[in-house]
Amino acid sequence: MTTLRTIASTAGVLAATTLAAAPLAGAAAAGAATPAHNAPTWTFQAKLTELNHSGAWSTVWGSLHGDQLKLKITSHGLAAGAPHAQHIHVGGAGTCPSPNATGTGVNGHLLVKDAMKNYGMPMVSLTTSGDTSAKSALAVERFPAGDDTYERTITLDAKSLQAVKDGSAVIVQHGIDYNKNGKYDGPGKSDLDPSLPEEATDPATCGVLTKSQMNQMPSGGVQTGIGQHNPTSGWATTAGGGLVAAGAVGFAGAGLARRRHNRSAHNA
Repeated sequence: MTTLRTIASTAGVLAATTLAAAPLAGAAAAGAATPAHNAPTWTFQAKLTELNHSGAWSTVWGSLHGDQLKLKITSHGLAAGAPHAQHIHVGGAGTCPSPNATGTGVNGHLLVKDAMKNYGMPMVSLTTSGDTSAKSALAVERFPAGDDTYERTITLDAKSLQAVKDGSAVIVQHGIDYNKNGKYDGPGKSDLDPSLPEEATDPATCGVLTKSQMNQMPSGGVQTGIGQHNPTSGWATTAGGGLVAAGAVGFAGAGLARRRHNRSAHNA
């Protein structure tokens, strides 16, 4: 049983079936080399709507200059005090499944793998600090907790950069307390790691990044949710990450201690 204050589990590598690691490394290097001094600034927005009847939703504002993507995510209705993995997915159809879509999980819950044809694979981990690559896909101690507002500027690899520009990048947030008992538990097993309960990794919200008419980041606590946070809590967990390679899923990793202390994140 995994509580929202103490979670003991394993997490790690999203296993390969078709995509080789070398092209990803090359893409990342190309992305990092993108010159920014003469690059135009692009602005984006997204509305993340609920999946699996999570009752959650989020708004996203983004500003892209060169390969630098500045993001602000304000969330509502996510499980309080729990870490919620969130990623930019690429390589799918650039869409989200219907909010009422069902899948192969317990009681017809939509698992991560059930909608990969829509949103593709996670390429960018929206962590609060440190690495933002697919290696940190389940770095639980570095994802926002509950409805904490997320703000960070990250460097995109070439493939993710192109997906953001062409409107096929999708943001997905994970983690649902289906039975509202304050625990990640239940009979279902995560399709990412069978040692985790399904609740911990099922997709909770999804939205496509689209070009915006706005030209600057919104500000203010009432409009953006800044200053409106759930109480902080400590986590003890094992988590990890690895190279995203293809459609098969499975996690294994190293132990990490969760001490969530920042309510908004900045570049590491």
